Amino acid sequence: MELYLDWLNRYERKSDEESPIGLILCAGKRHETVELLDLDKSGIHIASYWTEALPKAELEYKLHEAVMLARARMGRPEG
Repeated sequence: MELYLDWLNRYERKSDEESPIGLILCAGKRHETVELLDLDKSGIHIASYWTEALPKAELEYKLHEAVMLARARMGRPEG
């Protein structure tokens, strides 16, 4: 993936575009393993996905938490 991202960055990226990123989806990930791989420097990110539906209350909590984190990153007040 690093080779592909480097190729895209060098030969396909336009001057007004950000560097490309790669995303690896996993059913589970360990923070320590991801940290040791040091992939952020190469533009590769790892995300986990749920393999089964969460109970409604837990899903609502996670969505609320995601919205709060996004607002904090954007510098917007909580609402």
